[in-house]
Amino acid sequence: MQFQIPQFIEVEDKIFGPLTFRQFVYLAGGVGSAYLMFRVLPFLVALPVMGIIMGFVAALAFFQYNGRPFILAIEHGFYFLLHPKLYLWNNERKRQKAAAKKTDSPDQKTEVYIPKLSDSKLHELAWALDIKERIAGGVQTDEERGHPANTILPVMTMRDAMRR
Repeated sequence: MQFQIPQFIEVEDKIFGPLTFRQFVYLAGGVGSAYLMFRVLPFLVALPVMGIIMGFVAALAFFQYNGRPFILAIEHGFYFLLHPKLYLWNNERKRQKAAAKKTDSPDQKTEVYIPKLSDSKLHELAWALDIKERIAGGVQTDEERGHPANTILPVMTMRDAMRR
């Protein structure tokens, strides 16, 4: 049997003509609040207030910011304004802590020298991959494994057994 798979599930249904339920509620609330402003305030004061209200309501109903409803952008804006910010980078504090550690324990050696094969990270990566391939293939010598030449190891590959 073939089944119908619903598609376009992100698209809201049009209930009131070309408007979705959410758009209709925004517009009805905006028209109602504009009517209240018209009845309560004098006409010259109510006109700009009604324009601001209707512009905001139209943005809520029809405008999308980055493909998402405008109400989410407003929510994220309020969240940003009201919640504390977390700053992760503060180089001065790290320098002060490092200086304090150095002065507290002068007898400890804090710097460790790590030798590098070359200045190129790409060359080091290629070298590491080559060594891993040789180990996985069983082609490396005992010296590369870190064992002396005549050591008998508990696990030997067939290639090692044939060589001895």
